[in-house]
Amino acid sequence: MTQRTEPADGPAHWGGVFAMSLCVFALVASEFMPISLLTPMARDLLVSEGMAGRGIAISGVFAVLASLSIAKLAGTMDRKIVLLVLTVLMGVSGAVVALAPNYVVYMAGRALIGVVIGGFWSMSAAMAMRLVPPRQVPRALAIFNGGNALATVIAAPLGSYLGAVVGWRGAFLALVPASMLALAWLWLALPALPAGPRSAAAGNGFKLLKRRAVLYGLAGCGAFFMGQFTLFTYVRPFLESVTQVDVPTLSLLLLLVGVMGVLGTAMIGALLRSSLHGTLMVAPTLMAGVALALIPLGAEVVPVGLLLGVWGLMATATPVGWWSWVAQTMPDDAEVGGGLMVAVVQLAIALGSTLGGVLFDARGLGSTFAASAIVLVIGAWLTFKASRPQWRRAA
Repeated sequence: MTQRTEPADGPAHWGGVFAMSLCVFALVASEFMPISLLTPMARDLLVSEGMAGRGIAISGVFAVLASLSIAKLAGTMDRKIVLLVLTVLMGVSGAVVALAPNYVVYMAGRALIGVVIGGFWSMSAAMAMRLVPPRQVPRALAIFNGGNALATVIAAPLGSYLGAVVGWRGAFLALVPASMLALAWLWLALPALPAGPRSAAAGNGFKLLKRRAVLYGLAGCGAFFMGQFTLFTYVRPFLESVTQVDVPTLSLLLLLVGVMGVLGTAMIGALLRSSLHGTLMVAPTLMAGVALALIPLGAEVVPVGLLLGVWGLMATATPVGWWSWVAQTMPDDAEVGGGLMVAVVQLAIALGSTLGGVLFDARGLGSTFAASAIVLVIGAWLTFKASRPQWRRAA
């Protein structure tokens, strides 16, 4: 990744920050749209819901590859051009998925969005550092995350609704104009962002794993996301087959998850200031409890809604804590550490959605949700290991 090249008191390009936030919104909506459309997609593509869910997995795999290679591939290219190219690819991916005649083409489109995910998120922190003065970077990152939270609120219920009105293909096709709007805004709002000098740790990011606090922390982060997507990738089949809700109720429940996620994102700052590692341990523990409780209570709409609300509160807000952990644990290697975390998170999402799909097809939703709980508890334990004082001092 590139280092900051502008002076500390340079101008703040807030238009570029908000344009990046729109990109985050479109990207997150593109990434997780299959979750709310899994059933009709599987039916139309003539595959099982587990196989359709692996569209999340393949995007994660390609995101890992992109996050580890984007800096080298971009080389000396202006980072504004890189972001514009990635935004074009996002629109192309939506069109490919929407027009896919078969499962193979669908998976190719999902692989393409994975490249965009890995490239964009790997560059996001560095771009915030270059668009605004240092004291404004936290605010810029919060605006980025606002696009993520808004997509969490809107994407799943809107996808479910559009799927019912214009079909799942129409829902994916709607992502194309959103991508083009983001492209135009980025083109107008971003300044030139020439490649700067490489950081001392560039190309040697894996050496950070020699620090036990970093190793255990990234493992805990990975377990959190793996456990989350082992369950949440298959929440629509659960709501349709176990809770047996209709489409309007399904959309309302997914909206509830998103709204609670926005609320959690607004609240988590105070908790992180009080106890960063404590928050990162409590969140997956509570989510594991939710996963287990959904198994016996899955047929009741009201308890399911309450449990999914708690899930959304924790699942959307906790990633903010993990970015704070990167800054606290690796202050001198935050960009390289952030790239590693992007790779870990995307690999974890791929593993989680694959594990959930295999268990769903083989043994049903009960085993999928139980596996999610186990992985989340492991994540809490790994985070505890990362919080050991002697290892934090060493890091």
